[in-house]
Amino acid sequence: MKKISLLMLSFLVVIAAMSQNVNEGIKQLYYQKNNTAKQTLQKAVDANPTDATAIYWLGQAHLTGAVPDIDAAKAVYQKALNSGVNQPMVWVGMGHVALLQGQKNEARQHFEAAITASLDRKKNPSGQVLAAIGRANADGASNIGDPLYGIEKLTKAAELVKNDPEIYINMGILYQKLGGERGGDAVQAYNNALAIDPRNAKALFRIGRIYESQNNQALFDRYYSNAVTADPQYTPTYLALYDHYKDKDVTKALGYLQEFNKYAEPNPENEYFMADYLFRAGKYQESLTLSRQLEAKYGLKALPMLNVLYAYNYDRLGDSVQAKTNIEKYFASAKQADVLADFYMLAGTILSKFPGSEEAASGYFEKAFVADSLKRPVTISVASEAFKKAQKYDLQYNWFKRGLALKPQLSEYDHYTLNDVSFRSAAYQRVFDSLAPAYIAAFPDKPQGYAFHVRAAKALDSTGVLGLAIEPINKQNEYLVKDTAKNRKAIYLNYYYQLLYYGEKAKVLDLPKAIGLTEKMMALYPTGTEEFTFAETTNRALQRTLERQRNPPRTNPPKTTGGNSGTSKPKTGGTNGTSATKAGTGGKS
Repeated sequence: MKKISLLMLSFLVVIAAMSQNVNEGIKQLYYQKNNTAKQTLQKAVDANPTDATAIYWLGQAHLTGAVPDIDAAKAVYQKALNSGVNQPMVWVGMGHVALLQGQKNEARQHFEAAITASLDRKKNPSGQVLAAIGRANADGASNIGDPLYGIEKLTKAAELVKNDPEIYINMGILYQKLGGERGGDAVQAYNNALAIDPRNAKALFRIGRIYESQNNQALFDRYYSNAVTADPQYTPTYLALYDHYKDKDVTKALGYLQEFNKYAEPNPENEYFMADYLFRAGKYQESLTLSRQLEAKYGLKALPMLNVLYAYNYDRLGDSVQAKTNIEKYFASAKQADVLADFYMLAGTILSKFPGSEEAASGYFEKAFVADSLKRPVTISVASEAFKKAQKYDLQYNWFKRGLALKPQLSEYDHYTLNDVSFRSAAYQRVFDSLAPAYIAAFPDKPQGYAFHVRAAKALDSTGVLGLAIEPINKQNEYLVKDTAKNRKAIYLNYYYQLLYYGEKAKVLDLPKAIGLTEKMMALYPTGTEEFTFAETTNRALQRTLERQRNPPRTNPPKTTGGNSGTSKPKTGGTNGTSATKAGTGGKS
């Protein structure tokens, strides 16, 4: 009896030790010590090859990190299934792998099979299984997984498993994947996690990430600071702060990188960040040198991001050909799940510099837009600027306009840019019909909207015979006459344009209007000035022409111009409407 008790006690000790190993591995994954976690969890699996929980988390260790090893995770789960460990958690692991491989239907089948197999006598599924399904859908970029499905399973898991903050953290990530107006739901989910564990650095960090995406400096500083205070060993906070400041304040960024290295486990990915820092600090050759050393030490398979860093450095050094070669080399072997939005943006920026590759560049920007919803404003800005530099204004317009969809209200700069880019891409009709009128309606006290409207009308009616610019000029003059002293010359030239139209170019000439315009022109400048003299001379010529039309000589009826509605074309010895205008100003237009 005593021997049996000792055996039972020994068995319980072994079980407790294995459970402790699994929990320790999960903790190491939380702190992103992925290699250490793999070793810990592998020991747990080796000690008990039928422990589905240990097998599940070993697979997760392969899926966690900068470069997830999907094939290794799949091998872990497949080996368990082949060995007869046909357990729900293993099926969830296989579903997770399928999601990362873009096989959503297959993943759903695995998840549903796992739920069914986990039902208890009361037909309740396992909360652990539901939480793992939510975790799988929360993993990866915004286009990976099914957020609504994941939220549904996590909501049920929260009812079954009490006091697990990870359930709410993954729920928050899924709300962020939904984008749009769901940021508030994400913050609430993270706050639910904090209600369970007020010192949960991951939840504080995730809230900080949301406020960082909104450029709310005060709030993301507060939450990142609180995350560091709550748990100084939680390295993602330092890495996020490094990422935030690396292009703004390299000294500050270096401090956060040093704190990160203090707690992070040594591995190729973490050594890579120093090469990245050298690039951010403008030390491009030093960054290239360290990158080559890391490539020689670990190989590109372990550090595929080195090709990206090469591309960054060569791009800054002005070697676009080398930059293009390296970024294409990266995408030739990269797995979609591993690619960050920043890498797509870099590819788009580089390719936009090569004539004929602009559409391919736009395709990369589109992938960046899809890959990370939090970085969509940055993607739009980078794409717009890249196509501006490439003078591909139609593509610049498309990307810039997409950015406006994320804003509640357009600023004057937004209206100006829409009009300017459209004008540069020769989209004059769009400016004339909608963009310039919208600019004027939104900012009637600003001059640029009126100017764009007039410019677009003149571009559409280059000969001036249609009179498209007449009404836009009238509206512009209504604005300009508010400060005649400042705008005298512009008003005068507007009158001159209309004078040409009514006195010469219109299908039906209107000499009284033309005469009225010369009188307005005379009123703008003092007697004796060149401008006054021109307007006065033209006025007299038009008056004579009008008098002849009204009182033609009986023996010599006035000639009519074909297509001019029977209106006679004035002949005043070389001083009719337009010819007199040209003579008086040396060809003003």
